[in-house]
Amino acid sequence: MYRYMFLISILFFTACEQKSHSNLNGKQLLEQKCSKCHNIDLPPKTFQDEKAPPMMAVAFHIKDFIKASSESDKIPKSIEFVKDYVINPSASKSFCDKKSLQEYGVMPSQKGKVTEDELQAIAEYMFSHFTLKNLTEAQALQNRLAKMPKGERLALQNGCLSCHKINQELVGPSFKKIAKHYEGNISAIAKSLKSGSKGKWQGYRGAVMPAFGKRISQKNIETLSAWIAKSNKEIKR
Repeated sequence: MYRYMFLISILFFTACEQKSHSNLNGKQLLEQKCSKCHNIDLPPKTFQDEKAPPMMAVAFHIKDFIKASSESDKIPKSIEFVKDYVINPSASKSFCDKKSLQEYGVMPSQKGKVTEDELQAIAEYMFSHFTLKNLTEAQALQNRLAKMPKGERLALQNGCLSCHKINQELVGPSFKKIAKHYEGNISAIAKSLKSGSKGKWQGYRGAVMPAFGKRISQKNIETLSAWIAKSNKEIKR
């Protein structure tokens, strides 16, 4: 009887420990703990006086050079490497080439600044996010955005196309209908974008237009408004 209770207790506390770990957000922790030195964009940005290599390069490099008995074992081994190296870094452990080590130096130990569970969550996110597949998709999106008019690019980046399409009504009216309603008045459209609106449009189940004044700069609101104003005549999709 006592033996079974002991086993149940072990399982209970193990489950609690796993649940606690699973609640950690690797993405948020990466932003909080790593972004002061590493660029975490995908594709990465590089700067003249950067303190450390981009996180994508770190993830790719570790996965490429880690010694593992099989391909499926590479990610677990890479995660364990990160957990050890961040706390106990050294040139002998580093996978960086000599030039990179001379340029960046050996990273300082983060002992006392990050827990083992946090490192586990960060490393798991690193190797699931910084992948060749995600890089290819991000580059394709960048190329697509670069070819768009700036107003359309802003509409996509700020989620406007989730509720509106140029010639199609979704949660809210189409951009074409909005442009017609405001008779191409850029200032009126900009005011609605900045302050939001409610009850202005009939037939959309009481949908509320959120205010974007604190999320988008005034300059970008004006650019987006000008693009919407032209949609009635010039933009065809």
